[in-house]
Amino acid sequence: MGIQGYDTFKYFLVSSPSEYVAQVEINRPDKLNAFSPPVWLEFGRLFAQLSHDPDVRAVVLSGAGPRAFTAGLDVQAASSKDGLLSDVFHGDGRGDKDAARQAAALRRHIVEFQDSIGAVEKCEKPVICVMHGVSLGLAIDIACCADVRVCTRDVRLAVKEVDIGIPADIGSLARLPRIVGSMSWVKDVCLTARDFSADEALAVGFVSQVHKDKAAAVQAALQLATFIAAKSPVAVQGTKELLNHARDHSVAENLRYTTVWNSSAVQSNDLKAALLSGLRKSKPRFEKL
Repeated sequence: MGIQGYDTFKYFLVSSPSEYVAQVEINRPDKLNAFSPPVWLEFGRLFAQLSHDPDVRAVVLSGAGPRAFTAGLDVQAASSKDGLLSDVFHGDGRGDKDAARQAAALRRHIVEFQDSIGAVEKCEKPVICVMHGVSLGLAIDIACCADVRVCTRDVRLAVKEVDIGIPADIGSLARLPRIVGSMSWVKDVCLTARDFSADEALAVGFVSQVHKDKAAAVQAALQLATFIAAKSPVAVQGTKELLNHARDHSVAENLRYTTVWNSSAVQSNDLKAALLSGLRKSKPRFEKL
């Protein structure tokens, strides 16, 4: 079923297959769901809206069509005369600007791009990413921002940026080492830009589930999202916030932050509702947050 307030998005399909769950599909299947500037700017706005929507408690992100989650950057659009990489392919398109000013303009574009993709990580709601088919470059950046990653048996994964002449700059190099336990493996895949399989991704902990095909992977993600959405939104959103904080801070800093956070959270009605449901062996319902 549809979900109110998301009909204006051009590049994404948003539906609600179950209560409090939003299903988001990247909707450029003819372009292998590749991202151009209008796509990633809309992506950032979409996840900012999902973050503050009280009718959404969990999000499943996948790609439309059978061929790809996303092929990454839309190189054709980026290399056009008006594209992000226009200077590389068409000479100086910035008039009389010197190198420092050209660099400043490019830096702003990159920051804008990073912020748009990072909206998944900043989203208050848990985001489950489903990767299938072609899942290259930016696909890894997006997946690294998600809270849970699942994939299909035949997924094609790669940190592809070295093959186009740049280091990855939208987040994979910062986040991937914090997700998997082996820096050797991270450098292996990032320096070579080689493909890695679903089994390899599972073995290093990049994904937590592998399914036979896209339909099965999406179904598993929706079941997980529905299960999470039935929990207290105060507890779930607080847990995401505190886990992300723990990743980037010391144990002592995180414990102090948790103390401050929970001094508010324990005063919610959700705590009472959850405790009473356990005693009564009933299923609790929680107010919108």
